[in-house]
Amino acid sequence: MKSRVIGTVLFGLGVLALVFAGGLAFIVAPAVSQLPYDMEMTQSVAEAPGARFLQITNGKATVESGTLRSTVTVQPDAAETAKLTGDLDGSALVWLAGQQVMRTDTNELISAYSTSLAVDRKTGAAADWDGAWLDTGSDRQPVEYTGHMYKFPFGTEKESYDIFDRDILSAQPAKFVQTEQIEGLETYQFTQEIQNATQELPADRLQVILGQLIPGATSGQVSYSNTRTVWVEPTTGQFLRVQEEQKKTLVGDNGTSVDILDATFVYTEDTTQRAAEAAADNRQKLNLVGLWGPLLLGLLGLILAIVGVVMIARRPATADAGVPAQRSDSPRHAAQNDEPADEDRTEAIAGTGPEKSDK
Repeated sequence: MKSRVIGTVLFGLGVLALVFAGGLAFIVAPAVSQLPYDMEMTQSVAEAPGARFLQITNGKATVESGTLRSTVTVQPDAAETAKLTGDLDGSALVWLAGQQVMRTDTNELISAYSTSLAVDRKTGAAADWDGAWLDTGSDRQPVEYTGHMYKFPFGTEKESYDIFDRDILSAQPAKFVQTEQIEGLETYQFTQEIQNATQELPADRLQVILGQLIPGATSGQVSYSNTRTVWVEPTTGQFLRVQEEQKKTLVGDNGTSVDILDATFVYTEDTTQRAAEAAADNRQKLNLVGLWGPLLLGLLGLILAIVGVVMIARRPATADAGVPAQRSDSPRHAAQNDEPADEDRTEAIAGTGPEKSDK
């Protein structure tokens, strides 16, 4: 009886463990594999040593040389996120992002932008939201974001993903190239090639730089090229390193051109290290909830359930069927033990009865 009770308890615990394993795999794991509403602000720093760049100071445009530092900040906008409705409610998150590019020797501001966009919490890609805007320093303008900007999907695959380029206001594919170890983590490397695209500048700003850098030109455009390479930790979709080889050329209608940007920006070692630490920590949590937790709980539950079934099915031991063995000290057994052997019995029979008379 006791073994049947224990078996029932073990079977129940096994079933419970299996239920928890399924809950982790199919309920908890999908819930944590998405951007949290309370995500912390992130900041990424990239530097471009030996860069050539356009600098406008007090209305004067010049082409300078030096080291540039780009700082990109991304943080959640809780107020705007709370206003999301329809399909975006619960599935999207509004981000406030911005960039400042400074020259390191003088700390002068070279360029800046700020923006607001909605991103899908699972894929990290831009969501279709009519509240998105972009401000490049002149005024705030509506913008239609597509593709990715600051991260890739949870569970990034070895395939192409579109990355939105702010300078040309469109998304272009970034193709998977190879895997590479960074800070002890396996990353997927993707490269996006933008060649000889046209960057739209506000008309007043374009006229200022044309008049000072290409005298005699009445109109022109900015030709833009960028080889953008990102290294992504695939489980989390986080960028561990970003490199951009940017080139911008001002082309006048008189056939004259001037390079106004020639720089290669690369994440600093500190930024890459911090990104790797965050990715490793998040990956461990995701693997615990989505892989190892369900696997171990499922295995434990299966073992407990099987042991419980075996103990429940086991029959209690019973005495052997048949006539019980007689005790050696029973009267009958004792009488049998007192009977003489065959020879003694023969002699006893021969010596009994009346004696013969002498003749």
